[in-house]
Amino acid sequence: MTNPIQNHTPRRGNFLVFGAPLIAEEEIAEVVDTLRTGWLGTGPKTHQFEEDFRDYIGCEYALGLNSCTAGLDLALDAIGVTQGDEVITTPMTFAATANVIVHRGAKPVFVDIDLDSMNIDPNLIEKNITKKTKTILPVHFAGRPCEMDAIMDIAQRHNLFVIEDAAHATEAKYRDRKIGTIADFTCFSFYVTKNLCTGEGGMITTNNEDWANRIKIQRLHGLSKDAWKRYSTDGFHPYDVLYPGYKYNMTDMQASLGIHQLKQLEDRLLIREKYWRKYNEAFGQLDELIIPTEQDGIKHARHLYTILLRPERMSINRYEFMEILNSWNIGTGVHFIAVHLQAYYAKAVGCIRGDFPNAEYVSDRTISLPLSAKLTDRDTSDVINAVTEIIKRNRKK
Repeated sequence: MTNPIQNHTPRRGNFLVFGAPLIAEEEIAEVVDTLRTGWLGTGPKTHQFEEDFRDYIGCEYALGLNSCTAGLDLALDAIGVTQGDEVITTPMTFAATANVIVHRGAKPVFVDIDLDSMNIDPNLIEKNITKKTKTILPVHFAGRPCEMDAIMDIAQRHNLFVIEDAAHATEAKYRDRKIGTIADFTCFSFYVTKNLCTGEGGMITTNNEDWANRIKIQRLHGLSKDAWKRYSTDGFHPYDVLYPGYKYNMTDMQASLGIHQLKQLEDRLLIREKYWRKYNEAFGQLDELIIPTEQDGIKHARHLYTILLRPERMSINRYEFMEILNSWNIGTGVHFIAVHLQAYYAKAVGCIRGDFPNAEYVSDRTISLPLSAKLTDRDTSDVINAVTEIIKRNRKK
């Protein structure tokens, strides 16, 4: 049998990293300034970034963390999710979304997705609510907001909390409302591949003062005072441990990047919008692919550009397709292999293939192509030409 990647020599001189961040001189200078101040941990720049992010989102409180995962965990903790509770979420997400539920002793209850949006299907949520259900945890996949009106209505009628996983959706809006202002909590990611990048890092937003105060303490060992104020120029400030807290705080090193990344966020979204449209125009002509759909009433954060491969029309499978792109120096990703198909969750939750057909359909076919503000016209043309040629060479006759 012929190896599908034989005779495929690189088409680019350098490798196009799938999710390379755009780091400008302003961010670099701010990090250098932080190094010179000697204040590397949680301090004044973290506070500034929190204030800037709060203003950008339009929420009451924004708290910097070391990851979006930490935010999800702290949100579940704040509302009292514990042993025996159930949390409704989507199987079309990264494992972290389900992991934090398990760490609290609760059970993730998966609900299938809508094929067009690839987000949790609100029409399927209600029948999965039981007496043990404590919260709904929607994930804004690829940067497209979930149907939050329907989700919030269900939650209010059943007295449930809503925690948004907005790891992909920092710029997103749902019906003119910013993601981060709608649910009880919203958790954002600033991981290296994200639209707003601090290397590692995250933010949690809420409009509830009591929850915000609790999380502010819980994120740093449960201490009663801000750590950076304990050793400030005002002298040492005694502290008390109010909770058995966590090591979830953001550092000023991370915030130094975030302050300037946030200032450029909307301008860089326009760059990704441009390349998104370019991809759509090129790939919309290929019957072997399904491209992302558009939706009225939302602002998409354009974090991931995911195509679905129609394997029945191809002589190669998804991973062979990706291998050829890789051999041509074009990086790709898979977002995601559905969580309920992962070994641990298949056993722990009792899921089998066939339980969530829409999530499985996407999981089996999805490929994420390079999309970032760092791309150039040449980069995206290389991607388009490579994908088009692979399809032409490997169409079923």
